[in-house]
Amino acid sequence: MSDGTRKHKALPKAQTLIEALPWLTRHHGKTIVIKFGGNAMIDEELKAAFAQDVVFLRHAGLKPVVVHGGGPQISAALDKHGIVSEFKAGLRVTTEDAMDVVRMVLAGQVQRELVGLLNQHGPLAVGLTGEDAHTITATKHQPVIEGEPVDIGRVGEITAIDTGAIQALLEDGRIPVVSSIARSEDDGHVYNVNADTAAAALAAALGAETLMVLTDVEGLYEDWPNSDEVISRLTASQLEKLLPELSSGMVPKMEGCLHAVRNGVRTARVIDGRVQHSILLEIFTDEGIGTMVVPDENAGDKE
Repeated sequence: MSDGTRKHKALPKAQTLIEALPWLTRHHGKTIVIKFGGNAMIDEELKAAFAQDVVFLRHAGLKPVVVHGGGPQISAALDKHGIVSEFKAGLRVTTEDAMDVVRMVLAGQVQRELVGLLNQHGPLAVGLTGEDAHTITATKHQPVIEGEPVDIGRVGEITAIDTGAIQALLEDGRIPVVSSIARSEDDGHVYNVNADTAAAALAAALGAETLMVLTDVEGLYEDWPNSDEVISRLTASQLEKLLPELSSGMVPKMEGCLHAVRNGVRTARVIDGRVQHSILLEIFTDEGIGTMVVPDENAGDKE
């Protein structure tokens, strides 16, 4: 191989690294909250790529915090225990028995696996749930369906966030991995909280630069199902107008993005977790992928 050929082959790699430089500079030292979910949680290759991305962010000088739920894993475990999965208003009805399983699956299975994947790259990840050090506190959530409050059991509405434990881990160079279970504010129980909502609440409380939500779609579609054009950027007010039209699965994600940018987070993004390394593409390239939500007053900024 001649020197010329070797140089030529290496050049695209160098260009890729150089393209990342302004983003590396901008994001250095910033906290980023990533909601891990969808296919990225189930597919082995996507899981491994996710862990690489998060470790890359950490070594690139960012402070990633991972928040996860575990819908499919919880459903599988409830089936195994002979507990029927029931949903009302898009939320899992969580009985006492179901809550034991939810807690076991999230903290004992999904979180452990993710911590293990991250720690293949070094002594980085530490798992906790919202119960630890009062990280997430909740009270019973009663959704209103057709004008009537409905009891869905141990499903919580977040009332307080204490970031102390997470901040201490970040300062120590660790990657916190948080399961979306909350302690109770008032009745001594634990609560199952929506992981999208938990990620948004943590992002706001941490003063994160970015909230990133992995989904199984390319982003927010402009005119689904007539078109698969993705809205690449919208302001908080524009998003608020769209909320009533969204599919039920997208609502907590987009409400989370709205909450985050209205409470000090600079950008909130919904990205396609089915694409390997989608996190790196979103953070370190000019194109970006998915849908980005920005606060109203930043609407004119070039992100």
